[in-house]
Amino acid sequence: MEYGTIEREIHIDASPEVVFEVISSPAHLREWWPDDAELEAAPGATGQLVFGNGTDGVVVPMTVVDAEPPRLFSFRWVYSEGEVATSGNSLLVTFELVPSGTGTMVRMTETGFREMGWEVAVLEEAYQEHSVGWDTFIPRLGEYVARLVSTP
Repeated sequence: MEYGTIEREIHIDASPEVVFEVISSPAHLREWWPDDAELEAAPGATGQLVFGNGTDGVVVPMTVVDAEPPRLFSFRWVYSEGEVATSGNSLLVTFELVPSGTGTMVRMTETGFREMGWEVAVLEEAYQEHSVGWDTFIPRLGEYVARLVSTP
């Protein structure tokens, strides 16, 4: 296996504007992905994602790379606190939003695994964890947006 890029696609029955808000706003992110989030959807802005609660919570720093509503949102994450995110010390997540009929095709890619310099076992474990994670959270994104747009 290559362990280079994770790719997922989902069609969501909502406009790219709605989907962009859901993937870039902390209030919406909390509903389908991390337990908490602090970020501003502006290139260069730093923030954090929190997985778990209380003492069991894991805080993951993140830096927004691109925010081009309503078509593109990307960020770097999985780098050490206090470091500046670069292509050699972080993973890059990109959400591309493409109008499709009355909805939006969402293409998510996560890259940078090989560039992290991890030993093979660590690389394989991280890749598998993220792959399984996206298999869980991308469908939750679609489910959340469906609930959001159907609520009067």
